[in-house]
Amino acid sequence: MALLIVVLAVVAVVLIVLLVSLRVIPEYQRGIAFRFGHLRPTLEPGIHFVFPLVDSLQRVDLRVITLTIPPQEVITKDNVPARVNAVVLFKVLEPKDAILKVENYAIATSQISQTTLRSLLGRVDLDTLLAHRDDLNIDLQGVIDARTKPWGIEVSTVEIKDVEIPEAMQRAMAREAEAERERRAKVISARGELEASDELRQAAETLSQSPASLQLRYLQTLLELGADQNSTVVFPLPLDIIGPLLNKMGNALK
Repeated sequence: MALLIVVLAVVAVVLIVLLVSLRVIPEYQRGIAFRFGHLRPTLEPGIHFVFPLVDSLQRVDLRVITLTIPPQEVITKDNVPARVNAVVLFKVLEPKDAILKVENYAIATSQISQTTLRSLLGRVDLDTLLAHRDDLNIDLQGVIDARTKPWGIEVSTVEIKDVEIPEAMQRAMAREAEAERERRAKVISARGELEASDELRQAAETLSQSPASLQLRYLQTLLELGADQNSTVVFPLPLDIIGPLLNKMGNALK
């Protein structure tokens, strides 16, 4: 009887240990296990046993991780202070390297991203920072990815989100943009006047070569003015129109 109790107790302890040791690794994770401090083979998705006091397990997520970089104080190349934040997308390609080669790969990636952001944006001027974000994003992604690759980390995307500049600089940029718009408007107006003057000059040259066309244009203008019945227009009559009539009258009197 005593032996049966001992056997049942041992079986119960074994079952409890097995239940406590049971671990399920989902498809999007990998398990890095250590037994007595020594690395075990990577645990693939499925059911595994991790025995207490013997094994330790660290789970590594293989999905894309979104990392938000807090606003960083940046001094641009042209000495303009700015606050810039960004978002970094990365994922773990080598779970063993992510655990063995760096203490906390997420924090390390965040710190590398912050220092790289301040360093790279400090080499460009404000106009480049505002107008060429796509190029800067590519440069940031390349630098950060190169620094995190030894840890088994792949940085796929870096996007600059917001760029905050002092209000005085914003007002100065607004005045500059307004002055540029006024300059363009004046240039367009001057070009229009130049083209109109060229057209008028060409028309004058054409009419001067054909007196009959000039007379027809004169008569057409009279008709257009006469269409308005509520106004009286005194229009001088050119001598080149009445000249032939005067000559005929003079010949008749002679």
